[in-house]
Amino acid sequence: MKLSRREAIALAGTALVASGCGISEQLQTLVSQPPEPLDRNEEPGARALARAGFGHDPDSLDLVREMGVPAWLRSQTEAPETEPAWLAQRISRLDVVNFSPWELRDWPESAVVAQLQQHSILRALHTPWQLRERMVDFWSNHFNIYAKKGMGAYRKTLDDRTVVRPHVLGKYTDMLQASARSAAMLVYLDQQASTASHPNENYARELLELHSLGVDGGYTQDDVMEVARCFTGWTEERGFLRGKGGFAFDPRLHDDGEKRVLGHVIPAGGGVEDGNRVLAIVAKHPSTAKHVSGKLVRHFVGSGHPAAEEAVREAFVRSGGQTKAMLRALFDRDEFLQGPPILKRPFDFAVSATRALGIKGDGGGDFQQHLAAMGQAPFQWPMPDGYPVEAEAWTGTLLARWNFAQSLAHGRIGGTPEPKLTGTPEEVVSAVLGAPVDAPSCARVTACLGGITDLADAAALALCSPEFQYR
Repeated sequence: MKLSRREAIALAGTALVASGCGISEQLQTLVSQPPEPLDRNEEPGARALARAGFGHDPDSLDLVREMGVPAWLRSQTEAPETEPAWLAQRISRLDVVNFSPWELRDWPESAVVAQLQQHSILRALHTPWQLRERMVDFWSNHFNIYAKKGMGAYRKTLDDRTVVRPHVLGKYTDMLQASARSAAMLVYLDQQASTASHPNENYARELLELHSLGVDGGYTQDDVMEVARCFTGWTEERGFLRGKGGFAFDPRLHDDGEKRVLGHVIPAGGGVEDGNRVLAIVAKHPSTAKHVSGKLVRHFVGSGHPAAEEAVREAFVRSGGQTKAMLRALFDRDEFLQGPPILKRPFDFAVSATRALGIKGDGGGDFQQHLAAMGQAPFQWPMPDGYPVEAEAWTGTLLARWNFAQSLAHGRIGGTPEPKLTGTPEEVVSAVLGAPVDAPSCARVTACLGGITDLADAAALALCSPEFQYR
């Protein structure tokens, strides 16, 4: 039997009582009320940070209030690839950002995955360029690669540096082309095994279904087969004294005959250009603009916003697929700040909770274990479709979320300092939610404080509340 969101929250609250949590009675009271959080229009700065980034911390909230939401959003679309000096120095200690897949080959896979995850967590936690990191999360999910398939963890280090991050606010077409030449993507989807005599359809199918046109984008099984023929010979460089781990085209494996893709004839004898022609065709296809823009809107404001999807689609077409143009079109819509709340996925929740408490965590092993318990450790989704966005996919992780909130608020996560909480319990709730004490969202949570006087318990209660679980 499928549980409703209300039933799932109540069930998790009961489980939390059984675990002996010190705030269990207050939490049960909180979740027994309607779980939909109140609209955050009373604090648009916090809402903008939660939607366009990974939530507020004290400094970022002050900055948005000073600049105003529209100016801050526009500045975020011009984010550089660089970080503040202290964060850049901390990231530079990670070997996965310094070495090639081949140079990392003697590392245990678990160590490479841990550093990959730590890199993502550190930047999401601490960068002032919050929109950029949210888009890194979006595109990494769109072009999903499972780090534990084969030697995927080693290849993903290069994919992150050369495919996702350089193009994260740029042109969709550039990222699509970079992904098609990524050894991490090609090997993950078995492209290295695709030959003229036995074309492998895995990459061809995901290119059409997930990366470009979408499942209902108008392609057929014949198109999948023809695209697979076009990409035969696209593989990973493994030659002696070559730049191992990069892209290579092997003409001996390529089907050089004529193909027909989505109504376009690709003449015989094209070699590597056959694949390039396919990429150009799908990038300009009307279904691609609809699929990518729709997915972007659903990520930022949820489903059920056809006018916003059309505005973003028009921006895609008008700009030739510029991500920042699509984002600006979305940010100009009322739906961006006023749309219904969206349940945070575990990565979003864990990072936003840490930011809300003003903690300079290191994103290390303990933090990663909590993410795994909640079901969303970075680069660990085995299927090419990426982690799900539907709220129903995450209602079973609420107890793990609340365990994380308790551990975080009480300083029980290794590498993540105990928060320095000050003021009254009501003021702590206000700081966590990023809204005034007398705002409706805060009032609902503070009404459930009961006899709580411990500030860490008050912070944990606020983090566990429906008001914080949504953005």
